[in-house]
Amino acid sequence: MGWFLNLVKPRIQSNSESNIPSNLWTQCPSCSEMIFGKEWETALCVCPKCNYHSRIGAKVRLDLLADSYKMIDLPVLKDDPINFKDSQFYKDRIRDARAKTGMNDAILAAEVVMDGHKAVVFIMDFGFIGGSMGAAVGAAFLKCVEYAVAKNIPLIAITASGGARMQEGMISLMQMPKTVYAREILRQREIPYLVVLTDPTTGGVMASFASLGDITLAEPNALIGFTGPRVIEETMQIKLEPGFQKSEFHLKHGFIDAIVQRSELKETLVNILDLLTINKKHKNN
Repeated sequence: MGWFLNLVKPRIQSNSESNIPSNLWTQCPSCSEMIFGKEWETALCVCPKCNYHSRIGAKVRLDLLADSYKMIDLPVLKDDPINFKDSQFYKDRIRDARAKTGMNDAILAAEVVMDGHKAVVFIMDFGFIGGSMGAAVGAAFLKCVEYAVAKNIPLIAITASGGARMQEGMISLMQMPKTVYAREILRQREIPYLVVLTDPTTGGVMASFASLGDITLAEPNALIGFTGPRVIEETMQIKLEPGFQKSEFHLKHGFIDAIVQRSELKETLVNILDLLTINKKHKNN
């Protein structure tokens, strides 16, 4: 049996492993259910057993929403404004994030057409340094506002962020008032501003432009808040109720307008744009 164990068995194992696709099955991060890869893709990365909405990239979201789109050129800023280093040089961290996501920073922006409606979409990607907001994100949001005003079309922000980007220090915090100011431009010009909160939306992003939508939607069970529940419990020495800061909690307390399944998001946004268009025509008449 020695020849079999030493020669034949390793070859069988090697051939078997090489013929099995790595994406054949996906395990739900929430309930650990094993889901066939094609079924996972068909379900838009939503678990058919527990309805967990897995995080997806900004480019995937864009393809799910848009019938067609034109990318918006975003400002190019200095990568490392304060020469920051923690466990890794910030420049290296940015380089790795770009290689991983194929994006220049944590956002992409495009002019889209959805069922005949034009809009600007600003989509954040948690895969790029936790979707953190630095100078590039703030500048991109302002550019999207200016673009929406110039075209007189709504702006839709889809958020996924851990908050401000600590590697840019005070510069990252300055993006909060910048984005709030930019949002005010939309209000003054009566340009609709819609927000879709996805898991997670926290920190400085939630404390600025993510909380200022004319209409605010959220995906199911998304973590939404300035500081996470664990930090609040440890700081205040209290026990929070189950589901604190999840989408359902915020809907119950009136902070968001609706929770929308990922498969229904495009239809919901189109219906809202339909209503806004009707209201605008009525107002002009």
